[in-house]
Amino acid sequence: MTHAARLDADPPAEPAESAEPAESAEPAEPLLPPVRPSLYDRFASRLAGDVRAQRLYAWLGPAIVVLLAAALRLWNLAAAHDLMNQFDETYYVKDAWTLSQLGYEAAWPSEANSRFLAGDVNVFTTDPAFVIHPPLGKWIIALGMMVLGPANGWGWRITTALLGTAAVLLLMLIAKMLTRSTTFAVVAGLLMAVDGLAISMSRVALLDTPLLFFVLLGFLFVLLDRERTMTRIAQTVAARYNGDEPPAWGPLLWNRPWILAAGAALGAASAVKWSGVWVLAGLGVYLVVTDALARRRAGVLFWPTDAIRQGVATFVLLVPVAVAVYVASWSGWLLTDGGYGRHAADANPATGVWAWVPLPLQNLWLDHVAMFTSASGITSGHSYASPAWQWPLLLRPTGMYYHHDAVGVDGCAASNGCSEVVASIPNPLVWYAGVAAVLYLAYRFVVARDWRHALVLTGIGVTYVPWLFYPERTIFQFYTVLVLPFMLLALTFALRDIAGPQHADAYRRHTGQRLVIVFLAVALALSAFWYPVISAMPVPYDFWRLHNWLPSWV
Repeated sequence: MTHAARLDADPPAEPAESAEPAESAEPAEPLLPPVRPSLYDRFASRLAGDVRAQRLYAWLGPAIVVLLAAALRLWNLAAAHDLMNQFDETYYVKDAWTLSQLGYEAAWPSEANSRFLAGDVNVFTTDPAFVIHPPLGKWIIALGMMVLGPANGWGWRITTALLGTAAVLLLMLIAKMLTRSTTFAVVAGLLMAVDGLAISMSRVALLDTPLLFFVLLGFLFVLLDRERTMTRIAQTVAARYNGDEPPAWGPLLWNRPWILAAGAALGAASAVKWSGVWVLAGLGVYLVVTDALARRRAGVLFWPTDAIRQGVATFVLLVPVAVAVYVASWSGWLLTDGGYGRHAADANPATGVWAWVPLPLQNLWLDHVAMFTSASGITSGHSYASPAWQWPLLLRPTGMYYHHDAVGVDGCAASNGCSEVVASIPNPLVWYAGVAAVLYLAYRFVVARDWRHALVLTGIGVTYVPWLFYPERTIFQFYTVLVLPFMLLALTFALRDIAGPQHADAYRRHTGQRLVIVFLAVALALSAFWYPVISAMPVPYDFWRLHNWLPSWV
């Protein structure tokens, strides 16, 4: 009988009831329904098939985050009608006003703060004031007062608030270029939009937020250059192969407009605070190293020497424009006669090799020597001083402003009175998670050698590490507003890994994405809890005390 016939044959008869029962087979495992993709994965799948929806999401998500950031920074901006004389707002606001009126920073009488806050803003003298920071950040503050007037905090804080909002947008652009994901770009931007440190530093007229803006702008321009340059190097070297023989030299690239733009941005950063110079130097080294590695990957025979040759060209593109922007920021001082040290070299001008330097620039150099000497010698004690080694531990966040009203005063109904506080403390959950994420990213870089991780770690290095070399200098936790965006980028990479790779199974994606959602929900709740005490909202004193989780936070 053929096999086909057997298949077509009648089935065998049922065994007789008296026959021994056959050994029962184990029951088959029930077939479980396939795990349904997560809500986010279904959303992403629908987006992938709709180009118009992708475009809408690509701008609508970041736009909502920017609007949220703007609302948190601009709402009731003048709430603390004070110049916060415990910190440098008292100096920068008055310096900015005299810059706008005289072209240089002028001295004020001893009772200037009270008279300025009362509206008598022109009590300054024409005598020069000694300053230890370049003028660009103060010009930015002055712009707001020139537009809105100096009568209250709206005038002297508006430009800082707008640049703080713009910094959130810049962070999202950088995150989008690094992750190629709108969602994780929005996550990075959202964490910065609601962070207490970023918000509080955008609501006071200090120099750190303008510095942050220009530093992020410089990093964005370097990223744009990388996208353009790496491809050009690979294509040019490939075209120069002679059969299997690699070329001895790669291309010498001068047409790099984004490097010029980065130089201008970092020159502006240095013209706000000198710590911008560290970023300029660090990114310069990063450019040389990435050029060298690109030439080695492409097969250039003498790639180390080739990278040095290109490094000289990169220096010429990056540094002179930065110096030009920096010197231009001193135009008010150079074009007037009243600034501090404006004629310091007149009686004894340089001779010999430096005799060719114009006298105003000689004066500027001597002024810078005096500024550096004074700044490097700031070691006086301060109740909120925090050396850089403490910053990752968040041991001493900075209290910018505190005002207390007793019960019955200005509508206060709390038995222990009411407080108005501006505390420049980051979201504690996000901060500590960000510190852990930086360590994780360093590990991932050692394992995977990912250039994106290298860029983020470069950002951490140039904004944090230099401060470790000044253990005796009086410095503060709020300086970490410049470190914060790079910590958030590291955290974004970590959250993306927790959420699971695209090729992971549905269960892994479900679990990872739920963890990320829980983390973000708790972070947002903590940000809402902290917002009243970073924005000078009147709150019961006991509510303020609830935020002092460590004794050193008081």
